[in-house]
Amino acid sequence: MRIWSLHPSHLDRAALVACWRETLLAQAVLAGRTKGYTRHPQLERFRTQPDPLASVGAYLSGIADEADARSYRFDRTRILAPASPVSRIPVTEGQLALEWMHLGAKLDQRSPTDAVRWRAASPTAHPLFTVVPGPVESWERATTVVT
Repeated sequence: MRIWSLHPSHLDRAALVACWRETLLAQAVLAGRTKGYTRHPQLERFRTQPDPLASVGAYLSGIADEADARSYRFDRTRILAPASPVSRIPVTEGQLALEWMHLGAKLDQRSPTDAVRWRAASPTAHPLFTVVPGPVESWERATTVVT
């Protein structure tokens, strides 16, 4: 499961669709609707929030906004808490940098056009997150860029 800290505009089609589906799974876990993935480390940042479902709903809304901008049709009715106000979640510079390099390696292999766009850009965070100084997040299991 990869729930990107990066802004959805950086993601290629495959990553955006996968992120939507995987975050819907994360939402199901947080809602107690599935028994799988309950200990997945990327859920930690949502579980620490006052309202984890609202936070994951805000994350999904950001993904859906990018899908709308690309004329994709993501079913927003699947978001359990789509309009709840939430606080922004901190994400470290180290985490963002690791994900940026991970995404670049993926794009090099599967989407050369998006890789060119990636090389010309700088990483920005998903609107739910605010970037703070620090190393890779404690919940991250990837220690190097994996292709």
